[in-house]
Amino acid sequence: MQFKHPELLYALFLLLIPIIVHLFHLRKFQKADFTNVAFLKEVTLKTRKSSQIKKWLLLCTRLLLLTALVLAFAQPFISKTETFNTPKETVIYLDNSFSMQAKGNQGELFKRAIQDIITHVPKDEVISIFTNDKTFRNTTIDGVKNDLLQLNYTSNKLSNKAAMLKSKSFFSKSQGSLKNLIFVSDFQDDGSDFNFVADSNIQANLVKLQVVNRNNITLDSAFIAERTPTSIYLKVTLRNSGTEVENLPIALYNDNKLIAKTSITVGESSETTFSLPVNQIINGKITVDDNSLQFDNTLYFNINKPSKINVFAINNAEDNYLKRLYASTEFNYTGTPEQQVNYNDIDSQQLIILNELDNIPNSLLTSLKQFITKGGSLVIIPSQSINIGSYNQLLTNYGGSFLNVNETEKRITTINYSHPLYNSGVFEKQVKNFQYPKVSSYNRFITNNFYSALNFEDGTPFLNSNNNLYVFTAALNQNNSSFKNSPLIVPTLYNIAKNSFKNPEIYYTIGEENAFDVDTKMKLDDVLSLEKNGINIIPRQQYFNSKVTISTSETPSTSGTYSITNKNEHLKNVSFNYSRDQSVLAYRDLSAFENASISQSIQDVFNSIKSDTKVDALWKWFVIFALALLIIEMGILKFFK
Repeated sequence: MQFKHPELLYALFLLLIPIIVHLFHLRKFQKADFTNVAFLKEVTLKTRKSSQIKKWLLLCTRLLLLTALVLAFAQPFISKTETFNTPKETVIYLDNSFSMQAKGNQGELFKRAIQDIITHVPKDEVISIFTNDKTFRNTTIDGVKNDLLQLNYTSNKLSNKAAMLKSKSFFSKSQGSLKNLIFVSDFQDDGSDFNFVADSNIQANLVKLQVVNRNNITLDSAFIAERTPTSIYLKVTLRNSGTEVENLPIALYNDNKLIAKTSITVGESSETTFSLPVNQIINGKITVDDNSLQFDNTLYFNINKPSKINVFAINNAEDNYLKRLYASTEFNYTGTPEQQVNYNDIDSQQLIILNELDNIPNSLLTSLKQFITKGGSLVIIPSQSINIGSYNQLLTNYGGSFLNVNETEKRITTINYSHPLYNSGVFEKQVKNFQYPKVSSYNRFITNNFYSALNFEDGTPFLNSNNNLYVFTAALNQNNSSFKNSPLIVPTLYNIAKNSFKNPEIYYTIGEENAFDVDTKMKLDDVLSLEKNGINIIPRQQYFNSKVTISTSETPSTSGTYSITNKNEHLKNVSFNYSRDQSVLAYRDLSAFENASISQSIQDVFNSIKSDTKVDALWKWFVIFALALLIIEMGILKFFK
């Protein structure tokens, strides 16, 4: 038998006190014989013997009672196996993703899980706890209690598989320790494969927290459906994972000012449209009232005054179709003959088009190489009689080159729908039969690094791209090609220009790879910041001659509309929202889960772990024994005459 608090056994010395007191009361009587009471002698002797027996019984009872109480407070236990003295390692994964905002029987799943961990984890046990964004290694529950109570939800959710793999890194490599992994989550079904790989050294315990209400309404997305000269029509889509809701109010704010409100019936999915004034900066926020998950009840967006894209065409052919495509509402188009190029204008452009030049002068080659290196986009439309050598001086730096002219007529029949020019809603469906444009002659083109967007019928390329360099293999004039009369020319050249300068979208999703451009000129040590309500973030950014490209992924981590600033200068706004992946309250079925035990509460897991160590606590038995002795003592005092 072992004791949890062996120092309390010193209290057994207190047993000397009742022994001393008892011996004091057992002192000998003085004999005094009287003739007139001699007949009482026998009765007196019997009474004296009975009194001594009673006192000895009381002494033994009280000594046993005090001993039982002392042993109970010392908390004795016995271990039936050798596992008790084996070192233990406990790792707890606590899911703090947004889906844990759902309500269980005792409130929000995440908040209840924190309270259960604080209550049921042994105070002196060394543990490691990690969430989706925080880590606490080799600590105790008292040492980490305040940190746990301050934890909040995060959009940076680890997949179940990733969390399981990460948890193993917290265990030591020792083969002689008991390793317990406790995985606390709602186990939302994210569509990925998830199963714990058997490990003889790790006992996995999955705690699946149960949701009592799976109804949830989500503000799923918003986009500009139509623009007119006077209005912008913003379409908002909603999803519902529960029963149909009638007359759900939806509010639209500009900053904190309510500008529109409506109500709709939301079935599985619904839509509504708001009308916004044109030529006005909108820092928008759409809200709904829903008592389930809270993170998806607000959708931020903003409509900035878009920056116009600078397009510069160096012409050796007519450019009327370029003027029509690059209208002044969205573009600053400039066309100039090749003999009148002002090289100082090149640095301020976002897109340059070489429109059927026969030859590229060396001075222009040098400027174009610097322009591409600094982030500018270049479109090459060759003439029918090009100087192949001058073109290849530019192209070989990017892994491509022109060969001889082929005079065979070819049709343009293949569209690469996955190409960045066409993968963003240009086509509602893949077109199989359309009026194929054709060319009378083209230049053969060989490449290692280019990515084809349009191909001829024999699979040879008509339009290739390498990042921000686009190369046509045939002249587009009316004598050689019907491409200018094809519907393909509009999305092709329009999206090339749009990709050369990416104005911010109306919002971005946190956690995805996002990139947009800001039209500004900066000094050498300047940096752009994202600011909102005291939050100041410096995102990844790359400075070019006439723009700064900002890239975001995990940051910012808080949804909202942020101001893009250069020191104290406000440039424009950009909005970020949480991913809606966690809005669907669908969960994994763990009934067939192998190599791990399944529980529905943290208390059950720790009771199971305690049982697995084969430790039997005996203090309760000593308390029962003490109560029994107390009853015996009372019986002796009352019934023993």
